[in-house]
Amino acid sequence: MSALPGTTGRRRIYLMRHGHVNYFSRQVRETGDTSLVPLTELGQAQAKAAGQALAHVTFDRAICSGYPRTEQTAKLALEQLDTTVPELEYDRRLVEIHGGGFGPVMEQDDIASVMTFTFDQAAEPDAKMGPAGEVFGDAMDRAVEGINDLLNTPNWHTALVVAHEGINRLLLGWCTGNGLKAIQAFEQDPACINIIDVDLVPKETGDGTEIVRKIIKAVNVTPYNYVKHGMNMTSLEAIFARDPA
Repeated sequence: MSALPGTTGRRRIYLMRHGHVNYFSRQVRETGDTSLVPLTELGQAQAKAAGQALAHVTFDRAICSGYPRTEQTAKLALEQLDTTVPELEYDRRLVEIHGGGFGPVMEQDDIASVMTFTFDQAAEPDAKMGPAGEVFGDAMDRAVEGINDLLNTPNWHTALVVAHEGINRLLLGWCTGNGLKAIQAFEQDPACINIIDVDLVPKETGDGTEIVRKIIKAVNVTPYNYVKHGMNMTSLEAIFARDPA
């Protein structure tokens, strides 16, 4: 089994969130489909900054959810590397938690009032992402399944995974062992980098590996603003904030 240098069974995942997007763009308002939203110019610059911070890292694997915003982020980050660039792969199990729409709630301020604290109630029984959205527990199951399949794949020790705020929170909660009860504490700013190490040992049956420890090495690192100066809103508050008149 491939492992990080100096270890016997440790693999590292650089888990990124996509860069800045505008969920209230004309395209989204006309189609109602947030899955198609692309990076803004700011989001592209954020993705490039993340890639520059990772320029010395040699990645064996690179995976994104397949939504345009994660694909763009991954490609822009990979373009900044000074090392060999792996082929970008896609795993739909890492797409964002499905919101399910808001019915009659259409105005930006109304959506904000519904969504701003949505992660705080994720651990409640059958809690959903929005009034008609996906159950948080179901989203965690599919995201963890995707990461477990990655971990059970041979011949790699360092991977880049570009996903979404909600999915990243779920995976970080999984790493803590506290699941959905932990996710409200993990802020995920645009194009942030999280670093997760996973210790693995071969199964006694010889069929794959099993996890013995998950280690969170870094959370929500934003190379375009390392010390978060001026970033005083949560990521959800920033999404719904209106530009000053």
